[in-house]
Amino acid sequence: MGYLNFYVNEILNEVQDNKYYRILWIDEGNKIAYIIDLNDDKALPIKRRISEMKEDILTGTIKKMKEDPYITNGDEEYSKKHIDTRNRAWEVIKDMVVDEPNIFDKQIRTNYTKEAMGKHGVSYPAIRKYLRKYWQRGKTINALLPDYQNSGARGKVREAGDIKRGRPSKYITTKVNVDEKTKQIFRVALEKYYLTSKKNRLTDAYNMMIKEFYAKDIYFEHGIEKVIIEEPENLPTIRQFRYWYEKEYTIPESIIARKGRKKFNKDYRAVLNNSLSEVFGPGSRYQIDATVGDVYLVSKYNRNWIIGRPIIYVVIDVFSRMVVGIYIGLEGPSWLGAMMAISNTVMDKVKFCAEYDIEISKEQWPSEHLPEILLADRGEFEGFNVDRLVDAFNLHVENAAPYRADWKGIVEKHFDLIQKRVKPLLPGYIDTDYQERGTKDYRLDATLTLDEFTKIIIRQILHYNQKHYLKDYVRDEDLVEDGVMPIPLELWNWGILNRTGKLKYFPEKLVKINLMPRDKATVTHKGIRLKGILYSCERAVKESWFEKARQKGSWKVEISYDPRNMSIVYLIDDRSNFNECYLLESSKRFENASIDEINLVLKNEKQTFKRVSHSQLQKEVDYLSEVEAIVKTAKKKKEEVQDQSLSKVERVGSIKEYRKAEKNAQRGEESFVLNNDNGIDQNTDIIPFKSRQETTSDYSRLSVREFMKKRKERDDE
Repeated sequence: MGYLNFYVNEILNEVQDNKYYRILWIDEGNKIAYIIDLNDDKALPIKRRISEMKEDILTGTIKKMKEDPYITNGDEEYSKKHIDTRNRAWEVIKDMVVDEPNIFDKQIRTNYTKEAMGKHGVSYPAIRKYLRKYWQRGKTINALLPDYQNSGARGKVREAGDIKRGRPSKYITTKVNVDEKTKQIFRVALEKYYLTSKKNRLTDAYNMMIKEFYAKDIYFEHGIEKVIIEEPENLPTIRQFRYWYEKEYTIPESIIARKGRKKFNKDYRAVLNNSLSEVFGPGSRYQIDATVGDVYLVSKYNRNWIIGRPIIYVVIDVFSRMVVGIYIGLEGPSWLGAMMAISNTVMDKVKFCAEYDIEISKEQWPSEHLPEILLADRGEFEGFNVDRLVDAFNLHVENAAPYRADWKGIVEKHFDLIQKRVKPLLPGYIDTDYQERGTKDYRLDATLTLDEFTKIIIRQILHYNQKHYLKDYVRDEDLVEDGVMPIPLELWNWGILNRTGKLKYFPEKLVKINLMPRDKATVTHKGIRLKGILYSCERAVKESWFEKARQKGSWKVEISYDPRNMSIVYLIDDRSNFNECYLLESSKRFENASIDEINLVLKNEKQTFKRVSHSQLQKEVDYLSEVEAIVKTAKKKKEEVQDQSLSKVERVGSIKEYRKAEKNAQRGEESFVLNNDNGIDQNTDIIPFKSRQETTSDYSRLSVREFMKKRKERDDE
């Protein structure tokens, strides 16, 4: 039951009290978690047992929240001043927040805080506030962005900055110098209290050292001997203690001392050329790579259009070998393609498969998380500031090319597997003799669209995740003992239960907003126009954007979009909100189409227009010639009959009378006259309608002047 698993950054809602908590940390054994209240201005991390949290889920006491309204969504709209404020705060806490779970311990956190006060000249409350914002808003550097979106609002007070000004506080703790005597005390304390099989925490060893070597007095309370320790300025700090330990003792020495050589050789020693050497469980490291598919595709709009070979991106969890994200399109290899694949890793795979009419359960493809480390080739991230990933999601990016070529083989092997499985089934598939003289042109066999090819790859990945036996996977003793088969889904599920803590949950929409390409759209009276496509959204309708655009002119807005499917794009509002924009009726033909397919249609339409534009121009010229001929004839007739004796006043003074006379004459010409040829019986009696005066036998049409003269004579009578 996947809903019983917990992940770092998930939001939990305590139903009865309507409180919200964020999961800050989970231990590798999946036993203990630290959480923090999101609405408490004085909140501190709280330790919880995973078993109790699971029980609360089952009883309905707490429930998981998919949306995360508390997380900070950093975007490019922040000024340099805001970024500088964020960076100054980050400098204060960056060294302490990485020390998990020690930072959640009150005493260690206090020591860290006092040390930071002296180093950075920042007040104690300010540091506490930095830590609280960092934890409550998603554990990223952007969590420290100032709340300037509230500045200047009516009825609200502008808050002062947190960075302390002026000279440092007089309460700063001064560190002692670590001389040879102090080093000797450190060595004795470590070997006595830390480098033993008891597996004490380094914090415990430090506390025992202070009690034993830095006591200035003793006293008894209720029969218990207690010590009074030296003043703070006479004590070495936990950071000095940790720094000296890490400098003097290597990792192998420490592990052997604490866990034994047998355990070290089994679980902790380096295994060269093995991708599992530095991963502990699911999410420790993802690997991403791209390849060009060996098949030619056609457009879904017109199967006569060959659109070339697709780019296939695959993201694989190194520990379990499970495919956790894919992207298949015409973009890449590039940052854009990589971003589409990364955004797919956090997508609900049930929803993703449903878009391609493939029905699965949550258990068949349970991955929807970001990892701790992402391993990629340099090419995918060329031209992109990787700091954006770190700032938004605390996601560390490694470059595999220079020093980890052995890891790259994981995803490359999967590409080979894809090609081999689909080769016998696909028309337009490129064989080994491709481009040799006299061989078949495989492009002409192209039959599948991008959507159809994607369906095939999805089904292949589902089969791989659930069925493929990894014969080269080296299982450790724990996996063998638990009878876990080297099948990606089984390895993933086992790792979630036994070696969790590395996977990070972020709302899918937030990841898309930060990772998807952005562009400027234009608000017009016809809709929000992006790349020739028209959209609308709830905010635009509510605020009458389109009516305003018609009256005052258009303006630009920032839009994020998924090139794979342009049915919905996202209007960037502020750092925590965004609006979904949907297709207007005039653009419904682009429903579920990718940007590549849309561009192809628009390009084809432009080419078609260019082909017919000359003939259209010829027709326009012909029309102008015809109109000019009519006008020329009319001018000639006017000159022939024009009465030069009439003044301008006479010519314009009787327009109404002339119009009425013309109308009556026109009615006479337009009236229906039925004769025997139209089917009237000759024997039928016809009763004539008498006019106001008997008509004459002369039915010739009178001129307007004659008509008006006759009418005047009649009126004079």
